[in-house]
Amino acid sequence: MDDFLIYLRLGFDHITDPSGYDHILFVIALCAVYTLQQWRQVLILVTAFTIGHSITLALATLQLITYKTDLIELLIPITILITAITNFFFQEPKTRSNTAKPSHQSWRYGLAMAFGLIHGMGFSNYLRSLLGREANIIKPLLAFNIGLEVGQLIIVSIVLALAYLILNVIQSSRLRWTLIISGIVAGMALSLIINNEYLGELMQ
Repeated sequence: MDDFLIYLRLGFDHITDPSGYDHILFVIALCAVYTLQQWRQVLILVTAFTIGHSITLALATLQLITYKTDLIELLIPITILITAITNFFFQEPKTRSNTAKPSHQSWRYGLAMAFGLIHGMGFSNYLRSLLGREANIIKPLLAFNIGLEVGQLIIVSIVLALAYLILNVIQSSRLRWTLIISGIVAGMALSLIINNEYLGELMQ
């Protein structure tokens, strides 16, 4: 199999791996306040996250920036918790078409991009362990990032489809859906933070 396809598959498997569910939780938290009809806004939001993690994934993989791995592993669940908590206070300004004006949500795009920078460093830990001493890392880096994006979009599609089922078929309230999903994500993120070994070392 071509190396490009191998690294694309590795990127896809990494973000969709249930055993490393922290990135999945973040994407779910990002999408929890939106419906299927708002897919354009979700696409912009996810693109902001992608831009953020692409920057630091590239810089860290090329060893242009350095950081403490243990700190990043602690910061990732913190970004998930913060994102989930913001969902509890999210109030969408309405227009005649019942959709929010993007200008009112610019802070969410900025937050997604900023947190993407942290997640990108987390992605790079895994990618660098795969690359080893490979001479040309640009092609694997690109393939891995595309794989991440494909997996990310699949997760988004599942969340929005589930939201459509709950809101339109079962006819549950949108507020209840947002609170339940965000609450579950926040609880899981908090558990990751509490059980983080680096946090334990800092508190000693």
